[in-house]
Amino acid sequence: MMDSAFPEKEDLQYCFEDINGSCYKITRSPALRVVLYFVLGFLTILTVGGNLMVIISITYFKQLYTPTNFLIASLAYADFSLGLSVLPFSAVRSIETCWFFGETFCRFHSCLVALFCYASIFNLCFISVDRFVAVNDPLIYPLRFTVPVSGLFIAVAWALSILYSFSVFYTGANDEGVEESKNALPCAGKCQITFNKTWVFISSLLYFIPFLTMIVLYSKIFQVAKQQARMIESMSNKTQSSDNYSDRVGKRERKAAKTLGIAVVAFLVFWAPYCMCVITDTFLDYATPPFVVDIVSWLAYSNSAINPLIYSFFYAWFRKAMKVIVSCKIIMYDCSAMNLLSEW
Repeated sequence: MMDSAFPEKEDLQYCFEDINGSCYKITRSPALRVVLYFVLGFLTILTVGGNLMVIISITYFKQLYTPTNFLIASLAYADFSLGLSVLPFSAVRSIETCWFFGETFCRFHSCLVALFCYASIFNLCFISVDRFVAVNDPLIYPLRFTVPVSGLFIAVAWALSILYSFSVFYTGANDEGVEESKNALPCAGKCQITFNKTWVFISSLLYFIPFLTMIVLYSKIFQVAKQQARMIESMSNKTQSSDNYSDRVGKRERKAAKTLGIAVVAFLVFWAPYCMCVITDTFLDYATPPFVVDIVSWLAYSNSAINPLIYSFFYAWFRKAMKVIVSCKIIMYDCSAMNLLSEW
């Protein structure tokens, strides 16, 4: 995965010695393979474990049954599913430089990558809508953005992701017209899904339109939050007290908007290189070196491990929930009704 230079011809072996048309395999030293398995294995465990904590926390503790948290749980489920069903196979492919799991599973694996990626994007987009409403009018927000509305947003996010990923990868629409490219020719042990220019354009729109929407919404969110903070400070100077329900709700919603805004920025930073690589690779006749594709792919995958770390740093309720889960108190006691939000 992480080779800094192209391998020499004599360093190459075949992925399948007994199959004609097999791909070349890059040999690595045993020490390097152990290190790579440890690093990528740790990243996979962190992704699965961290997002599982988020899912359990929100679904178990009744106090966390809010529209925003259900959207966060949906986002965590996309990241958890990526870590569980995609990363182990991607790790083997990156380290062994061969795909050993068959052509059928290769297409399904690539379909899952697209599915969970776009599910994350759409969930983040709907979270930004939720935060926009909450910060602009925190007292009216509970009436406008209810749990059923949140459930509808989650259903739409997953339906769009499933429809796009399966329709593209299982109709063959993605590789129509690229058969003439010799760089796109398949070989045994290669799992490279190519996109023609039409579907690269469509995929780019599905990536950039939600993010432009999020950037606009969060820009307005932080503008409103800044105005509210100044207003509260002004009122506090006049009344010597800002400890009222409206102020507390406003502060909580602004803090949530800031935290989730950081998650949006992290997603953009981690996934942008991969998206740009896919786009440029199409116009470079699919000649991007495999190690470059691996680097940007794992950079994108790493984002799935970042969100739980963001929550643990900014959310006191998540830290409390983790302590209860890790200490197995949810098994010994009925903790579902405990107060997790006292520090908000």
